[in-house]
Amino acid sequence: MKLVFAGTPEVAVPALDALLASERHEVAAVVTRPDAPAGRGRRLVASPVAERAQEAGIEVLRPVKPRDPEFLERLREIAPDCCPVVAYGALLPRAALDIPGRGWVNLHFSLLPAWRGAAPVQHAIMAGDEITGASTFLIEEGLDSGPVYGTVTEEIRPADTSGDLLTRLAFAGAGLLAATMDGIEDGSLKAVPQPADGITLAPKVSVEDAHVDWSAPALRVDRLVRGCTPAPGAWTTFRGERLKLVQVTPAPDRTDLAPGRLAAGKNNVHVGTGSHAVELLWVQAQGKKPMRAADWARGVRIGAEETVGG
Repeated sequence: MKLVFAGTPEVAVPALDALLASERHEVAAVVTRPDAPAGRGRRLVASPVAERAQEAGIEVLRPVKPRDPEFLERLREIAPDCCPVVAYGALLPRAALDIPGRGWVNLHFSLLPAWRGAAPVQHAIMAGDEITGASTFLIEEGLDSGPVYGTVTEEIRPADTSGDLLTRLAFAGAGLLAATMDGIEDGSLKAVPQPADGITLAPKVSVEDAHVDWSAPALRVDRLVRGCTPAPGAWTTFRGERLKLVQVTPAPDRTDLAPGRLAAGKNNVHVGTGSHAVELLWVQAQGKKPMRAADWARGVRIGAEETVGG
Protein backbone atom coordinates (compact mmCIF):
# COMPACT_ATOMS: atom_id res chain seq x y z
CA MET A 1 0.00 0.00 0.00
CA LYS A 2 0.97 3.62 -0.41
CA LEU A 3 1.11 5.11 3.09
CA VAL A 4 1.18 8.59 4.60
CA PHE A 5 2.45 8.31 8.18
CA ALA A 6 1.24 10.78 10.82
CA GLY A 7 3.19 11.27 14.06
CA THR A 8 5.19 13.80 16.00
CA PRO A 9 7.27 12.79 19.08
CA GLU A 10 10.20 10.42 19.54
CA VAL A 11 7.86 7.60 20.58
CA ALA A 12 6.46 7.54 17.02
CA VAL A 13 9.85 7.06 15.32
CA PRO A 14 10.16 3.25 15.86
CA ALA A 15 6.84 2.75 14.06
CA LEU A 16 7.95 4.96 11.17
CA ASP A 17 11.20 2.99 10.96
CA ALA A 18 9.29 -0.30 10.87
CA LEU A 19 7.15 0.91 7.96
CA LEU A 20 10.17 2.32 6.10
CA ALA A 21 11.81 -1.10 6.43
CA SER A 22 8.77 -2.91 5.02
CA GLU A 23 9.13 -4.32 1.51
CA ARG A 24 5.34 -4.42 1.09
CA HIS A 25 4.52 -0.74 1.55
CA GLU A 26 5.72 2.68 0.41
CA VAL A 27 5.79 5.59 2.87
CA ALA A 28 5.10 8.44 0.46
CA ALA A 29 5.03 11.27 3.02
CA VAL A 30 4.70 12.04 6.73
CA VAL A 31 2.34 14.42 8.49
CA THR A 32 3.63 16.02 11.67
CA ARG A 33 3.06 19.02 13.91
CA PRO A 34 4.73 22.32 12.85
CA ASP A 35 8.23 23.10 14.07
CA ALA A 36 8.12 24.29 17.69
CA PRO A 37 10.38 26.52 19.81
CA ALA A 38 12.74 24.60 22.09
CA GLY A 39 15.74 25.19 24.34
CA ARG A 40 16.94 28.39 25.96
CA GLY A 41 17.11 30.23 22.66
CA ARG A 42 13.55 29.15 21.77
CA ARG A 43 14.80 28.22 18.33
CA LEU A 44 12.30 26.47 16.06
CA VAL A 45 13.02 22.75 16.01
CA ALA A 46 11.55 20.06 13.76
CA SER A 47 9.70 17.17 15.40
CA PRO A 48 11.55 13.83 15.76
CA VAL A 49 9.29 12.34 13.09
CA ALA A 50 10.06 15.21 10.70
CA GLU A 51 13.79 14.76 11.28
CA ARG A 52 13.60 11.02 10.60
CA ALA A 53 11.55 11.59 7.45
CA GLN A 54 14.03 14.16 6.17
CA GLU A 55 16.87 11.69 6.74
CA ALA A 56 14.95 9.16 4.64
CA GLY A 57 14.25 11.71 1.91
CA ILE A 58 10.48 11.67 2.41
CA GLU A 59 8.14 14.62 1.92
CA VAL A 60 7.10 16.28 5.21
CA LEU A 61 3.69 17.93 5.62
CA ARG A 62 3.36 20.31 8.59
CA PRO A 63 -0.21 21.68 8.59
CA VAL A 64 -1.07 24.12 11.39
CA LYS A 65 -4.43 22.35 11.44
CA PRO A 66 -5.25 19.15 9.52
CA ARG A 67 -8.37 20.85 8.11
CA ASP A 68 -6.19 23.38 6.22
CA PRO A 69 -7.32 23.30 2.54
CA GLU A 70 -3.72 23.21 1.22
CA PHE A 71 -2.94 20.14 3.33
CA LEU A 72 -6.12 18.33 2.30
CA GLU A 73 -5.43 19.05 -1.35
CA ARG A 74 -1.87 17.72 -1.12
CA LEU A 75 -3.13 14.58 0.66
CA ARG A 76 -5.62 14.00 -2.19
CA GLU A 77 -2.78 14.42 -4.72
CA ILE A 78 -0.65 11.81 -2.92
CA ALA A 79 -3.71 9.52 -2.79
CA PRO A 80 -2.57 7.19 0.03
CA ASP A 81 -4.24 3.82 0.47
CA CYS A 82 -3.92 4.07 4.25
CA CYS A 83 -2.61 6.53 6.85
CA PRO A 84 -1.00 4.95 9.94
CA VAL A 85 -0.90 7.27 12.97
CA VAL A 86 1.22 7.31 16.14
CA ALA A 87 0.90 10.22 18.59
CA TYR A 88 0.25 12.82 15.91
CA GLY A 89 -1.23 15.31 18.37
CA ALA A 90 -4.17 16.84 16.49
CA LEU A 91 -7.76 15.81 15.82
CA LEU A 92 -8.43 14.71 12.26
CA PRO A 93 -11.53 16.18 10.58
CA ARG A 94 -13.92 14.11 8.50
CA ALA A 95 -12.53 15.70 5.33
CA ALA A 96 -9.13 14.14 6.09
CA LEU A 97 -10.51 10.82 7.34
CA ASP A 98 -12.33 10.27 4.04
CA ILE A 99 -9.26 10.58 1.78
CA PRO A 100 -7.41 7.24 2.17
CA GLY A 101 -9.40 4.27 0.89
CA ARG A 102 -8.35 2.06 3.83
CA GLY A 103 -8.73 4.84 6.39
CA TRP A 104 -6.47 6.12 9.15
CA VAL A 105 -5.17 3.46 11.54
CA ASN A 106 -3.94 4.54 14.95
CA LEU A 107 -1.40 2.82 17.20
CA HIS A 108 -2.62 3.54 20.74
CA PHE A 109 -0.66 2.59 23.85
CA SER A 110 -3.32 0.73 25.83
CA LEU A 111 -5.52 -2.33 25.54
CA LEU A 112 -8.66 -0.65 24.27
CA PRO A 113 -11.29 0.15 25.45
CA ALA A 114 -9.15 0.80 28.56
CA TRP A 115 -7.49 4.20 28.80
CA ARG A 116 -8.83 6.08 25.83
CA GLY A 117 -7.22 9.49 25.59
CA ALA A 118 -3.95 11.39 25.54
CA ALA A 119 -2.08 9.76 28.46
CA PRO A 120 -2.84 6.01 28.57
CA VAL A 121 0.55 4.89 29.86
CA GLN A 122 0.61 7.43 32.70
CA HIS A 123 -2.88 6.49 33.83
CA ALA A 124 -2.20 2.75 33.66
CA ILE A 125 0.76 3.14 36.03
CA MET A 126 -1.05 5.53 38.37
CA ALA A 127 -4.03 3.16 38.57
CA GLY A 128 -1.80 0.24 39.56
CA ASP A 129 -2.50 -1.87 36.45
CA GLU A 130 -0.29 -4.94 36.15
CA ILE A 131 -0.77 -5.47 32.40
CA THR A 132 -1.12 -2.97 29.58
CA GLY A 133 -0.26 -3.04 25.90
CA ALA A 134 -0.88 -1.41 22.54
CA SER A 135 -3.78 -1.54 20.08
CA THR A 136 -4.22 -0.69 16.42
CA PHE A 137 -7.66 0.60 15.47
CA LEU A 138 -9.51 2.34 12.67
CA ILE A 139 -9.92 6.01 13.54
CA GLU A 140 -13.47 7.34 13.79
CA GLU A 141 -14.60 10.78 14.89
CA GLY A 142 -15.07 9.56 18.50
CA LEU A 143 -12.20 9.48 21.04
CA ASP A 144 -10.21 6.27 20.43
CA SER A 145 -13.51 4.46 19.90
CA GLY A 146 -12.95 2.78 16.52
CA PRO A 147 -12.85 -0.96 15.84
CA VAL A 148 -9.61 -2.75 16.76
CA TYR A 149 -7.34 -4.63 14.35
CA GLY A 150 -4.85 -6.09 16.81
CA THR A 151 -3.16 -5.86 20.20
CA VAL A 152 0.09 -6.70 21.97
CA THR A 153 0.39 -6.98 25.75
CA GLU A 154 3.15 -5.71 28.05
CA GLU A 155 3.74 -6.29 31.76
CA ILE A 156 4.03 -3.20 33.94
CA ARG A 157 7.10 -3.78 36.10
CA PRO A 158 7.21 -2.64 39.73
CA ALA A 159 9.72 0.15 39.10
CA ASP A 160 8.47 1.25 35.66
CA THR A 161 8.11 4.95 34.98
CA SER A 162 5.83 6.08 32.18
CA GLY A 163 8.98 6.81 30.18
CA ASP A 164 10.30 3.26 30.64
CA LEU A 165 7.01 1.65 29.73
CA LEU A 166 6.32 3.93 26.77
CA THR A 167 9.73 3.13 25.29
CA ARG A 168 9.03 -0.60 25.39
CA LEU A 169 5.53 -0.12 23.98
CA ALA A 170 6.88 2.06 21.16
CA PHE A 171 9.01 -0.82 19.87
CA ALA A 172 6.43 -3.56 20.48
CA GLY A 173 3.77 -1.35 18.90
CA ALA A 174 5.93 -0.67 15.86
CA GLY A 175 5.84 -4.36 14.96
CA LEU A 176 2.10 -4.46 15.60
CA LEU A 177 1.47 -1.48 13.31
CA ALA A 178 3.57 -2.97 10.51
CA ALA A 179 1.74 -6.31 10.85
CA THR A 180 -1.58 -4.45 10.83
CA MET A 181 -0.68 -2.75 7.55
CA ASP A 182 0.20 -6.16 6.09
CA GLY A 183 -3.10 -7.65 7.27
CA ILE A 184 -5.16 -4.77 5.89
CA GLU A 185 -3.36 -5.00 2.54
CA ASP A 186 -3.86 -8.75 2.07
CA GLY A 187 -7.34 -8.86 3.59
CA SER A 188 -6.45 -11.19 6.46
CA LEU A 189 -7.34 -8.63 9.18
CA LYS A 190 -10.80 -7.35 9.99
CA ALA A 191 -11.42 -4.65 12.57
CA VAL A 192 -13.54 -5.78 15.55
CA PRO A 193 -15.78 -3.29 17.40
CA GLN A 194 -14.66 -2.44 20.93
CA PRO A 195 -16.77 -3.83 23.79
CA ALA A 196 -19.20 -1.42 25.41
CA ASP A 197 -17.93 -2.20 28.91
CA GLY A 198 -14.47 -1.67 30.38
CA ILE A 199 -14.10 1.85 29.00
CA THR A 200 -11.76 4.08 31.02
CA LEU A 201 -10.48 7.53 30.11
CA ALA A 202 -6.91 8.84 30.18
CA PRO A 203 -6.91 12.64 29.82
CA LYS A 204 -3.68 14.60 29.71
CA VAL A 205 -1.99 14.71 33.14
CA SER A 206 -1.62 18.31 34.29
CA VAL A 207 1.01 19.78 36.59
CA GLU A 208 -1.64 20.08 39.31
CA ASP A 209 -2.53 16.38 38.87
CA ALA A 210 1.13 15.61 39.64
CA HIS A 211 1.01 17.32 43.07
CA VAL A 212 1.65 14.63 45.71
CA ASP A 213 -0.93 14.16 48.46
CA TRP A 214 1.04 12.80 51.41
CA SER A 215 -2.12 11.60 53.15
CA ALA A 216 -2.50 9.00 50.38
CA PRO A 217 -1.04 5.49 50.90
CA ALA A 218 2.61 4.95 50.02
CA LEU A 219 1.78 2.73 47.03
CA ARG A 220 -0.37 5.48 45.53
CA VAL A 221 2.39 8.04 46.04
CA ASP A 222 4.88 5.71 44.35
CA ARG A 223 2.54 5.11 41.40
CA LEU A 224 1.92 8.84 40.99
CA VAL A 225 5.64 9.60 40.92
CA ARG A 226 6.36 6.81 38.42
CA GLY A 227 3.36 7.70 36.27
CA CYS A 228 4.40 11.37 36.09
CA THR A 229 8.03 10.61 35.22
CA PRO A 230 9.42 12.11 33.03
CA ALA A 231 6.44 14.41 32.43
CA PRO A 232 4.89 16.45 33.89
CA GLY A 233 6.98 15.45 36.94
CA ALA A 234 5.55 14.72 40.40
CA TRP A 235 6.19 17.44 42.95
CA THR A 236 5.68 18.66 46.47
CA THR A 237 6.73 21.79 48.35
CA PHE A 238 9.56 22.30 50.83
CA ARG A 239 10.07 25.60 52.68
CA GLY A 240 7.63 27.23 50.30
CA GLU A 241 9.37 26.17 47.09
CA ARG A 242 8.53 23.41 44.66
CA LEU A 243 10.52 20.18 44.99
CA LYS A 244 10.32 17.71 42.10
CA LEU A 245 10.27 14.03 43.03
CA VAL A 246 12.31 12.17 40.44
CA GLN A 247 12.34 8.73 42.10
CA VAL A 248 10.89 7.30 45.31
CA THR A 249 10.38 3.80 46.66
CA PRO A 250 8.00 2.45 49.32
CA ALA A 251 9.61 1.82 52.70
CA PRO A 252 7.18 -0.56 54.46
CA ASP A 253 9.41 -0.98 57.53
CA ARG A 254 9.16 2.72 58.36
CA THR A 255 5.79 3.36 60.01
CA ASP A 256 6.66 6.06 62.57
CA LEU A 257 6.24 9.15 60.36
CA ALA A 258 3.09 11.25 60.05
CA PRO A 259 2.02 12.20 56.49
CA GLY A 260 4.51 14.69 55.05
CA ARG A 261 6.98 14.40 57.95
CA LEU A 262 10.61 14.27 56.80
CA ALA A 263 13.32 12.14 58.39
CA ALA A 264 16.88 12.40 57.08
CA GLY A 265 19.50 9.79 57.94
CA LYS A 266 23.12 9.68 56.92
CA ASN A 267 22.37 8.02 53.58
CA ASN A 268 18.60 8.19 53.19
CA VAL A 269 15.55 10.44 53.39
CA HIS A 270 12.07 9.22 54.32
CA VAL A 271 8.67 10.92 54.14
CA GLY A 272 5.55 9.78 55.95
CA THR A 273 2.38 8.98 53.99
CA GLY A 274 -1.13 7.78 54.85
CA SER A 275 0.27 4.27 55.34
CA HIS A 276 4.00 3.59 55.73
CA ALA A 277 6.80 5.88 54.59
CA VAL A 278 8.41 6.27 51.19
CA GLU A 279 12.12 6.80 50.69
CA LEU A 280 13.14 9.70 48.48
CA LEU A 281 15.87 8.51 46.11
CA TRP A 282 16.24 11.40 43.64
CA VAL A 283 14.83 14.92 43.85
CA GLN A 284 15.20 18.20 41.98
CA ALA A 285 14.97 21.54 43.77
CA GLN A 286 13.93 24.69 41.91
CA GLY A 287 16.70 25.92 39.64
CA LYS A 288 18.85 22.85 40.34
CA LYS A 289 19.73 19.65 38.54
CA PRO A 290 18.40 16.29 39.79
CA MET A 291 20.40 14.95 42.74
CA ARG A 292 20.38 12.11 45.21
CA ALA A 293 17.94 12.88 47.98
CA ALA A 294 20.55 12.26 50.68
CA ASP A 295 22.85 14.87 49.11
CA TRP A 296 19.95 17.32 48.86
CA ALA A 297 19.05 16.75 52.52
CA ARG A 298 22.61 17.42 53.67
CA GLY A 299 22.68 20.62 51.67
CA VAL A 300 19.42 22.04 53.09
CA ARG A 301 20.01 20.70 56.64
CA ILE A 302 16.60 19.27 57.37
CA GLY A 303 15.33 20.08 60.86
CA ALA A 304 13.79 17.61 63.32
CA GLU A 305 10.19 18.67 62.77
CA GLU A 306 10.23 19.59 59.08
CA THR A 307 7.67 18.50 56.55
CA VAL A 308 6.99 18.57 52.84
CA GLY A 309 3.74 19.61 51.27
CA GLY A 310 2.67 21.85 54.12
